Amino acid sequence: MSTYQPLQKPVILCADDYGIAPGVSRGIRALAAAGRLSATSCMTLFPEWHAEAGRLGELLDRIDVGLHLTLTDHAPLGAMPKLAPGGRLPPLGRLIRLAHFGQLDRIEIADEIARQLDAFESALGRPPAFLDGHQHVHLLPVIRNSLLALFEQRLDKRTTWLRSCFEPAATILRRRCDVARALVIAHLGRPLLYRTAKAGITTNAGFSGVTSFRPSRAVDGDFAAYLAHTGRRPLLMCHPGEVDDVLAARDPVLAPREAELAYLASDRFAERLDQHHMVLARGPHPNDGHATPS
Repeated sequence: MSTYQPLQKPVILCADDYGIAPGVSRGIRALAAAGRLSATSCMTLFPEWHAEAGRLGELLDRIDVGLHLTLTDHAPLGAMPKLAPGGRLPPLGRLIRLAHFGQLDRIEIADEIARQLDAFESALGRPPAFLDGHQHVHLLPVIRNSLLALFEQRLDKRTTWLRSCFEPAATILRRRCDVARALVIAHLGRPLLYRTAKAGITTNAGFSGVTSFRPSRAVDGDFAAYLAHTGRRPLLMCHPGEVDDVLAARDPVLAPREAELAYLASDRFAERLDQHHMVLARGPHPNDGHATPS
């Protein structure tokens, strides 16, 4: 007698911040080579970007590699006298205020996005498989308009998708992981999801991985919740990496990256995927349909 086997559900497991520091990039490559990631999102505004892009090698054909648009905390690739008058982009809180009070310069934002996309394509010789934003900046007014314009101007909707960060409130509440932060991100993500559906741009359907990186975080418990409550074609973001001096100089998230790196490489994570009948998969395709917020 045959035993019923539940169908496996695809989940896009995306490691953010490739390129922020050599140790982070090295850790992400190790996970991808071991089959423990299906996507990574790249920051292209650091001096090491071209070297780190070259190290992706054959992984380019095994995982989705996207652009992680960066408009906070670091030096932009070009002059931005209004947003970064001292040569450094603002912290997230200030960027959010500027965006919602209509104080972002549309042309300045569009030009920097184009520069970061140019750097991606120059280093890898191909367009990104997807677009998203560091600290979810792609959800913000003006910025989201510039991203949508890229699909009309230079990106192919048939091959490039856009990260949706929308998740129904009921799903977030069931998950019980950094609920307040997740609800805010989902609220910010709702307008972009409507716009992508109207424009025929493909997105993931379901989003998880939101965390405050608190020291007391139980990584296995969080990932179990992320996998238990998902959408139809969910994206689970993660932030693994090895800590080095470059990372310590650029970002406050240190030990949690190494904790995620160890967890994602572990047998325990593989067991969690099996427990939830999930398989790591690359991004959605146009024939998968589009998610719409409820």
